Amino acid sequence: MKPEYQSRLRRLYPSPKTGIVHLGLGAFFRAHGAIYIKEAMEQSGGDWGVVGVSLRSSDIREKLVGQDCLYNALELSDQGIKSQVVDVVTSVLFAPEYPRAVLKVMTAETTKIVSLTITEKGYCRGSRDTMLDLEHPDIKHDLQNLVPKSGPGFLVRALEMRWKRGLRPFTVLSLDNLPSNGLLTRQIVSEFASRIDLNFAHWLKTECKFPCSMVDRIVPATSDALRNRACEINGHYDEAVVAHEPFRQWVIEDDFVDNCRPDLGLVGVKLVSDVAPFEQMKLRMLNGAHSAIAYLGSLAGFETVAEAICDEGIEVFIEGLWREDLGLSLDAPPETSLESYAAQLLERFRNPEICHLLEQIAMDGSQKLPQRILAPLFENLSAGKPYKRLLVVIAAWLRYIESRSKSGQSELNDPYQQELTRAAKKASNDTALVENILKIAPGYGDLPTHRIADELVVIMFQLGNFRDTARFEGNLQ
Repeated sequence: MKPEYQSRLRRLYPSPKTGIVHLGLGAFFRAHGAIYIKEAMEQSGGDWGVVGVSLRSSDIREKLVGQDCLYNALELSDQGIKSQVVDVVTSVLFAPEYPRAVLKVMTAETTKIVSLTITEKGYCRGSRDTMLDLEHPDIKHDLQNLVPKSGPGFLVRALEMRWKRGLRPFTVLSLDNLPSNGLLTRQIVSEFASRIDLNFAHWLKTECKFPCSMVDRIVPATSDALRNRACEINGHYDEAVVAHEPFRQWVIEDDFVDNCRPDLGLVGVKLVSDVAPFEQMKLRMLNGAHSAIAYLGSLAGFETVAEAICDEGIEVFIEGLWREDLGLSLDAPPETSLESYAAQLLERFRNPEICHLLEQIAMDGSQKLPQRILAPLFENLSAGKPYKRLLVVIAAWLRYIESRSKSGQSELNDPYQQELTRAAKKASNDTALVENILKIAPGYGDLPTHRIADELVVIMFQLGNFRDTARFEGNLQ
């Protein structure tokens, strides 16, 4: 933004006082949670300004600080484009550069909530014996040092400092796409704390709150084309612009420390006692379908969700996935029709203005698929319900790994990239590929993947390279 325009904007949108620290200030939070918080303050006031913390890259800090933390959010649809200035971010910190500054703002008495979107791998989860990955290099560091590196490390060390100073804890609000994300975060933080001080761990267990939440809004990656388009609309270049679809949803378990939170219910947030039904519906119906489209669409040569869903074979496959394999694995939330929800999802996926890249969705498959696809697959398998389309999604992921590993044109974006790539390169046939990959991903936990290995090989043979998507349904009959 030009300095004079930026100065004028800040006079129109003065910085609120800080009440929230957000770890992982990516595009999603800025196009979703930040807008809800802005609207809540407009409706009922309160000091809920957000200090953003970047844990891995200084890029967003440079872009936002350079324009006084103001940015535009564009709502994209075939009905036109709407733009608004978002003004709730008060400052941005790059944690590796100023970790003590991050701890200072997290331990400030005015900070009531620490929210986070750090992706699945940012939680440093363990496997079978521990919730926390004690062999993770950042966790090893954080257990031995007061100045942390990881997301869990910052949460624990900041809470420890508040405990020692006699301050109330902040509410920890996870916004990541993880089942029971609040419970998971509590377990990870508690295990970390128990290795520091048992009295501190007891205080954390009895006083701190970790509400579960479910968030939903499609937020495509920001591109130079989007920035140029925003410049045409707003008359200035915005380095930090974000885009989003019209639809949004936020469901939160109403369980906050001392009941301190923005009045989010006024602006459409569902404050409930049990998030699980909403979470499962979204995780499986939306996120599961997204993963299916990402791998099938990529193998068929498409680049975005909107392009892929226009393929007749993919659309028919996804509708069958919703109607049977995923739909029959769910209990719908109160007053919710899964059929209507699926129709709404299809409309959202078809939005031509949303450039939601399949490559973006396909990343971190080893972390996403156990919750989105494998869990309902084994539930349906045990209950005698349809599961073959879910097998197709797993098979497409395996073929996606194979194509990325052997083409040499692009890397596989996954925390187990090296292991998965090595396994695919060593495989001389589909049987070996299935066997090699199913040995790797620790996210499978105790799931009996050996029960599906033979069927996966058959499906990979039947469906070839997955480009002929019109054959999917016929081969599943």
